Amino acid sequence: MAVNGADRPAAGEYLQVQTTTDSRVEAMELARAAVAARLAACSQVAGPVASTYWWNDEIERAEEWFVFFKLPADRYEELAAFLVEKHSYDEPEIVATPFVAGSASFLSWISEETRRREVPAAPAPRAPAP
Repeated sequence: MAVNGADRPAAGEYLQVQTTTDSRVEAMELARAAVAARLAACSQVAGPVASTYWWNDEIERAEEWFVFFKLPADRYEELAAFLVEKHSYDEPEIVATPFVAGSASFLSWISEETRRREVPAAPAPRAPAP
């Protein structure tokens, strides 16, 4: 992780990624699953919001929920692939915005909570009792 002159994590190495869904249930599940997989340190669901957009040459309107994810920039591709796989939309919104600034402790927390964990080895089988 790069640091700035004050020995702080570099803010530009972190992202907030957003997507939208058409149900609160799906938004909550995407948020939970991404955090559980450590693709994001945290996620938030907000909504509903009123969306207007083009789809199949027609203007559509829908009620949607935002899902926001906070993560190191180097985890973006994994999160994007996860969202494409799990999302119900044919063409989900996946937009990333870099952090311009952030507290050193918060940025460090994001890094720590999204680092890959070693899967604990299974315990050795026990010898049968004599």
